[in-house]
Amino acid sequence: MAGKKNTIMILGKVPPPYMGPSIATELLLKSGLNNQFDLVHVDTKVNSDLRNIGKWSFNKLNKNFKIYSSLFRKINNNNPKLILIPFSQSTIGFIKDSAYIWIGILKGKKVLLHLRGSDFKRWINSTSNLTKWFVKKTLSKTAGVIVLGNNLKYLFEGYYPNNKIFVCPNGGTYKIPSRTKTEKLPLRVLYLGNLQPSKGIEDVIESASILKKSGVKDFEFEIIGGWRKEDVKERCLNLVEKEKLPVKFFPPESSQEKFKLMANSDIFLFPPREPEGHPWVIVEAMASSLPIISTNQGAIIESVIDGYNGYVVPSNSPNDIAEKIKLLLSNENLRKSMADASNAHYKKEFTEERMVEKLTAIFNFVINN
Repeated sequence: MAGKKNTIMILGKVPPPYMGPSIATELLLKSGLNNQFDLVHVDTKVNSDLRNIGKWSFNKLNKNFKIYSSLFRKINNNNPKLILIPFSQSTIGFIKDSAYIWIGILKGKKVLLHLRGSDFKRWINSTSNLTKWFVKKTLSKTAGVIVLGNNLKYLFEGYYPNNKIFVCPNGGTYKIPSRTKTEKLPLRVLYLGNLQPSKGIEDVIESASILKKSGVKDFEFEIIGGWRKEDVKERCLNLVEKEKLPVKFFPPESSQEKFKLMANSDIFLFPPREPEGHPWVIVEAMASSLPIISTNQGAIIESVIDGYNGYVVPSNSPNDIAEKIKLLLSNENLRKSMADASNAHYKKEFTEERMVEKLTAIFNFVINN
């Protein structure tokens, strides 16, 4: 007879809105981790719209206190062996999340943190000495932290010994539809993500302008995502209209529609300007067998290997983006070899099975030590 499964409590917001942390929580809750553990979820969502993120209100404060109360009850009712808590990389956000951490600690539970980004050092170095002390004190009471790539372990030097800094990249298993695009031209460049400067949307539009001005023909950009700010939207749309750029915009799509667009694309473009963790869109692009152009933010360089399955360009560099797109547009064999490399890299390192395997080992290690 199989032994009773350990209970793992997972905190985190779930969609909507669709953004990296909420997608990650949803995928974990539906993953093969259910075969290894009894999963209990505490939903920490207080925003249903991307435009409300970062804005303070009494309603949000009230929602947070309800979540704290829910966490207390669920700990009492489920007696988890481990609590997994993602945390914010801002002072107000960390203070809010630290309440979850301290509730778990005061209830005598092992708390494992999960960093879904790479901005920790930049944030902590900009804070007051009191905040630095509070963060270090809080982290010292936890069982460790999970980061999304090996090159992100340095973020927690001085906070944890090496054996308490765990690495687990994002991973997912997707049903990629067959390609239905039969005509070779125009070649399609796909961007998928929130339409905001930090994700590089302005560099994407500018690169399309550079390509057109340089005489490149028979290409089009397909851009999927939701706008965060009206002024950014206005600037981008004005440039597209003024220069009659071959750019099409799509709202955030369901998984089925999104992967149809990915299956019929030729190049994937995601050039963030600011720190990232391990973007889900990169994993999805690899699974969709696409050559990828991105930037060196967070753990991206562990998925996009420059010259192998795509190119890593400097942040905020539309000219470099245009140069790499032009190179791929003009060389079908290069596109094909990088597409195959992307899919091979994905199957080896970034499937849901690999992610579950790594998380299972981490959870068991923390529970048993």
